[in-house]
Amino acid sequence: MNRSLVIKIGGSLLSSAEGIISTIAQAGCTALIVPGGGPFAGTVRGLHIDGSAAHWMAIAGMEQYGWYLSSFGIPVTASMDSSPGPRILLPYRLLLDRDPLPHSWAVTSDTISAWVAAETGADLLILKSVDQVRAGGIPLDRIAAPVETDDLDPSFIPFILEKSLSGMILNGRRTERITGFLIGQPVPGTSFGITI
Repeated sequence: MNRSLVIKIGGSLLSSAEGIISTIAQAGCTALIVPGGGPFAGTVRGLHIDGSAAHWMAIAGMEQYGWYLSSFGIPVTASMDSSPGPRILLPYRLLLDRDPLPHSWAVTSDTISAWVAAETGADLLILKSVDQVRAGGIPLDRIAAPVETDDLDPSFIPFILEKSLSGMILNGRRTERITGFLIGQPVPGTSFGITI
């Protein structure tokens, strides 16, 4: 990878987090890691609230997951400034100060990670618990136009298309695919934007 990279680690990967963090650390790449919401944001969903309260509580949940990820050895940061090596972004203060996205469950850590990639001019790697994004049950090799899927939040695809972001969605449980992607090998997943 020659360009800067944003890596979103989905909350569904909690049980695989140690292996994922180890894989990223061993790759020696410079990357800003955006934590998903995981069970922390899930607790907020369970309260059945919407709007600003839910938005900020869920982002605070992302910070909780970020601290959990950091327990495996990658440091945290509250800044999008580039620094060598991988860092885990704690996004609450940054997003509160800039408030760039709608306060809706249509925006989750998927779109937040895309926003970070757009702001930093980085490519985007989304790690989830699926081999490929599915639309109508059909696996997609590439996202090049609007499609409906339950594998990403509803705002993500419109956002990446509008901002012309490039990246890939991979199964984070398959750490060999993460390694392959980081060293520039073709790996199974769903790509978007310019092939990277």
